[in-house]
Amino acid sequence: MIIGTAGHIDHGKTTLVRALTGVDTDRLPEEKARGISIALGYAYAPLANGQIIGFVDVPGHEKFVHTMLVGATGIDFALLVVAADDGVMPQTREHLDIVTLLGIADGAIVLTKIDVVDSARVEAVASELHALAAGTPLAGAPIFPVSSRTGAGLKALRAHLEERAGQHGEQMDDRHFRLAVDRSFTLQGIGTVVTGTVHSGQVRIGDSMIVVPSGREVRVRSIHAQNRASERASVGQRCALNLAGIARDEVSRGDWVVAPPIVLSTTRFDARMTVLPSASAVRTGANVHVHVGAAHVPARLVVLELASKTDSTDDAVAPGAKGLVQLILHHPVSAWHGDRFIMRDASATRTVAGGRVLDPFAPARYRRSPDRLAVLAALEAPTAPPRLARLLERAIGGVDLDRFACSNNVRNREGLANALRARRITSGAADFLIGQPQWEALSEHALATLGAFHKVHPDELGPDAGRLKRMAFPRLDLALYRALVTDLIASGRIKQGGSWLHLPDHDNAPSAQERVLIARILPRLLDSPFDPPWVRDLAGDLAQPESLVRSALMRASKRGETFQVVRDLFYHPSAISDLAAAAATLQDAEGEVRAASFRDRTKLGRKRAIQILEFFDRVGFTRRVRDRHIVRGDNLFAIDSARLVSSKTDPKRLVREQRL
Repeated sequence: MIIGTAGHIDHGKTTLVRALTGVDTDRLPEEKARGISIALGYAYAPLANGQIIGFVDVPGHEKFVHTMLVGATGIDFALLVVAADDGVMPQTREHLDIVTLLGIADGAIVLTKIDVVDSARVEAVASELHALAAGTPLAGAPIFPVSSRTGAGLKALRAHLEERAGQHGEQMDDRHFRLAVDRSFTLQGIGTVVTGTVHSGQVRIGDSMIVVPSGREVRVRSIHAQNRASERASVGQRCALNLAGIARDEVSRGDWVVAPPIVLSTTRFDARMTVLPSASAVRTGANVHVHVGAAHVPARLVVLELASKTDSTDDAVAPGAKGLVQLILHHPVSAWHGDRFIMRDASATRTVAGGRVLDPFAPARYRRSPDRLAVLAALEAPTAPPRLARLLERAIGGVDLDRFACSNNVRNREGLANALRARRITSGAADFLIGQPQWEALSEHALATLGAFHKVHPDELGPDAGRLKRMAFPRLDLALYRALVTDLIASGRIKQGGSWLHLPDHDNAPSAQERVLIARILPRLLDSPFDPPWVRDLAGDLAQPESLVRSALMRASKRGETFQVVRDLFYHPSAISDLAAAAATLQDAEGEVRAASFRDRTKLGRKRAIQILEFFDRVGFTRRVRDRHIVRGDNLFAIDSARLVSSKTDPKRLVREQRL
């Protein structure tokens, strides 16, 4: 069990810890010279049953509340210390507020310096403390009058702490390891050492870990847990890790040492926040200081729940109230679902609120939409299984299982996924779960969008997959969308003609004459794939009327068998595929596609290169930005699947693929 002190400056916290453990936690010369704590102090007390109680002694001065917050993170038991002569003081109240906001549910109150006051004063202050603790986690907590100088009352306090430690026991935790770093230093002959509180899981000597948010990989050389050399450290312990693979200046207070599966960093998170009754309302746009884990970062706040969508004055969380908020951080931190945070005002002089992280992967857009608020409501479920089940009911776009397992620190993700009746979509690195009702709703929306497209564009076969996504599912994950289209095609609910998608009853079936003509034309388009013959040249070569060739090619383009780049110039799908691949290669190499570089790569003339790039803009493969063309990150223009004509009707394609 880890015990953290709390209370006003000069109320005897450090003296009390020394009386209980024999350890003076004031180790800095300036602390001894000034007689006040300015840094965190640590002490340990062995129990008869072999357990060790850890103490974190925090500064009580108002200028060091940020340090107190680091020490309070991860403690199991709060020891609120109040001097009998002074009584309740400003940091007594603020530290108790912090204990409350951090959700520390177990604790006791110690009334110190009883040797310098009479019994009436002790009773008066004790009564004041009972009233102060009402409505907080320390409501009804025992009050121990003590004198660290004479030893009065210490036996009863020590017995109570040992009893609570025995009831606390060793925590069982099947989550991945997380340690919040509050100190880092170098020891001669040892190397880099970090200390902190283990928030979850366990670590063993030799384990590979990641320091976040920097992402540096390290190996654990040795471990001290609860001030003893150990083979492992577990949740609820303070420990020191000797790390290989990282220098002292590459890890600092506020970092985390975590297992690889839960590596994350974020610059925004959504949370449920509670404003202190004594604070002012917290409004959107407020500049605040956020303390999460051992990190401290400036941030800007956005209120997500509005009492009225028409009244901007409701864009706030009132004193004593709770609300959903998004915190936009000035630099990256690491935070996981359920992590507690404390929020102080813009000048970092007053604690105003606190709460729990709900989603470290918070979106910047649509953050107040009804769908998003429904997702956040689901994330407030107490444990991971019901949390995921509720998400599946409310998330129309499914649940990214990788993100969920990472942000919720889930070790047995397969068991969690298999326990739910949901469709699982895996593609490459993507791994999604989606409920069957949500899947069917997406399918119906895709069909309705295609139907509307056919009404507006009756002469076109249909949109390509990328265009359909932009029309129907602009925010749906690409892997999920690909799976949806594949499923709709496989079930026959939509059909694909070339790159175009259409409903089964909307078809441009060719006549027998067109089939024969197109079968003769397609091989000729591949004679010079990047510079195919014009319609008039094809007509002369085939001894057919120019109007008939043009009509056949235009109808073929609507079926996806050819692509019309400009009037009377049609390309074979495999040629377009190769040209698209050339553009994508330039994008990867140069970050953009310019006409000159595209011309050089394809060996085309400048005019033809521009015509092809403008065609790519039209079909949605690229988008134009001034004189540059950018390949769309969400494009679904099928580079490989554009080779649509079978080798039975296209012998030159078979030859080309054999050469490749």
